[in-house]
Order: sequence, then C-alpha cells, then structure tokens
Amino acid sequence: MDIKSLNDRSRLIFQHIVESWVETGDPVGSRTLSRTSELGVSPATIRNVMADLEDAGLLVSPHTSAGRIPTDTGLRLFVDGILEVGNLSKDERESIRGKCSATGQNPSDILAEATRALSGLSHCASLVMVDKAVESVRQIEFVPLGNSRALVVLVSSSGNVENRIISLPIGLPPSALIMAGNYLTAKLAGRTLNTAQEDIKAELESQQAELDSLTSKVVQDGVAVWSGDQHDTALIISGQANLLENVQAGADLERIRLLLADLERKREMVGLLDLAKTGNGVQLFIGSENNLFSLSGSSLVLAPYMSENNSVVGVIGVIGPTRLNYSRIIPMVDFTARMVGKLL
Repeated sequence: MDIKSLNDRSRLIFQHIVESWVETGDPVGSRTLSRTSELGVSPATIRNVMADLEDAGLLVSPHTSAGRIPTDTGLRLFVDGILEVGNLSKDERESIRGKCSATGQNPSDILAEATRALSGLSHCASLVMVDKAVESVRQIEFVPLGNSRALVVLVSSSGNVENRIISLPIGLPPSALIMAGNYLTAKLAGRTLNTAQEDIKAELESQQAELDSLTSKVVQDGVAVWSGDQHDTALIISGQANLLENVQAGADLERIRLLLADLERKREMVGLLDLAKTGNGVQLFIGSENNLFSLSGSSLVLAPYMSENNSVVGVIGVIGPTRLNYSRIIPMVDFTARMVGKLL
C-alpha cells in the first residue's frame, strides 16, 4: 500500500493519529481526535476510518476499547509519504559542529564527540562505527616482548589503535623490527590493508624490498596477522541512559532492557555498515524491518560518512523506540554524518 491509496479524509486522520502518538506516546481515540483536531467530522466517522486503517494494517489497538497506534507498516507509510523533514536550527548545527571541531584533529575524539552530540540533541542512544577493513593506515610498528615475540601496533587514519602478537624468527636482530616497521609504514601509509597487501606480497616475493629473509618474514607475519579481520569494526555508543526516559509501561521497559542488552553485546553490528552501503544518504529501519536486534519496537536512523575519495568508511546514527521524532532526527543524523566526513 502507498499513501495514494488513501483518500484525503483517511490520509488526514491517519496523519493526526501518528503525529499525536509520536508526541504523547498514548493511543489515540476517535473522540479525543475529534475534539483536538480540525477535521470537522464526527467521532463515529473517525471510528469508521480508523477501523478501515486497522484493516489495512496501518493501525493497531493495543488494548480492548482503547485508541489506536500506528503499526510498523503504518509508520513506514507515514515516513515515506507524509512526513515533512524539518531543518536543524542554527543553534543545533553550531552545537554539532562546535562539539566535533573542538576536539582538534584527533579522529577518535571527533567520533566520540559526534555520538555525544547526537545523543544529547536526539535524547536517544547514538552510535558510530568504523569499518576497519576500509580504514587507511597511518603507522605500523613492532615492539619486542621477549621470548621471540613482538607486539604489532597498527594506527589507523581514524586514530584507532590495534595490537596483535606475533612470533619472531630465531636470531632476529632488534634492528630488523625497526626496519620492518619503517617498511610497512611507508607502504601502507594512506592505504588500506586490502589494497596494499598484494603489492607488498609481490614485492617481497620478487625480492625488490631490499630486506633480508628474516625481516621479510616479520613483514609478512605483520600483515597476515590482520588478514582475518576483514569485517572487524570499531564501535562507539553513547546515551544509552536516554532510552530509559519516558518509558510508560512495563512492556516498554522490557523492550528497552533487551535493546540495551543487545547494544552491550554489540550484536550483529557489522550488518549496520552493510545496510548503510546499500543506499545513499540517511536510511531508516523501523521496528520489525530491523532484524539486527533481538526485538522489534526500535528504530535505526543511519547515515554513512565518506573518506576523501568518497568511499564509505563508517556509519553514524541514532537508535531508539519507534516513537521517534523522525522529522527532527533525520536531518540531525544527515548533518552529523556530513560533518564527521568533512572533519576526518
């Protein structure tokens, strides 16, 4: 069903129901609707229209003889066909820009501040995720640990630091670790592991790297130790406590509890980036459309942010109950994603 299949009266009544529910969280009854709106029709007429909307799967009655609330299908129809996306105020834009920029040029701080700004303005939980597989490398070095082992330290362009332990060839001099780190930093700086890995392998095999066999082995092991992390992600979540605000019933509290547990476990978060890559700009996943979590009743508003060569390197967004102020949060997420991409 699309919005064009509703006549003007049904469309207007449906719009009033959704907007009232988003504002108050309460089911909307026909008598209340006739008193508070300017529909100019009787409660009986509104009840008939509401019954038709319920039969169409757009509304549901949560309790016997109660008013109606929109279903996930109804919310999707509202967002796609009726919702008028607002504009951020100048103060909101300056707040996001100021908090992100105030951290200087440290990418990790920029991302952390972006999530805090989003959660504060949206009064929901916010998240930002970086796909490590497509992050470029800033530096890599080897730190000796003794007992023929070394710590491989990789610093990404976004400021994420990853450590791995590798075994060292017997008889390797300490200078070889410095040489290996310098070689990899020169080859990887500004590139991703994915794009540089084959070049490094080919250069080592053709002995064009001017490294001895032991140092070459360290270089190979240093690159290979990350080969299994092609879908690894770094995730920052802020504002989980906001989800507990305005919880109106035990069932709502239970849904939020499960959502918080899912966020704590960071379940299926790799899928967020895949979802963000499937389209351009802000994407919205409402309730049962979102199978990343163990429950419906939550919505995700997501936007990818880009690297300087316009490839998706991460996703930022807001998660909360389906009763979100979509007209305000959609432009908020969009602006924050563009600001993060610009600053990074």
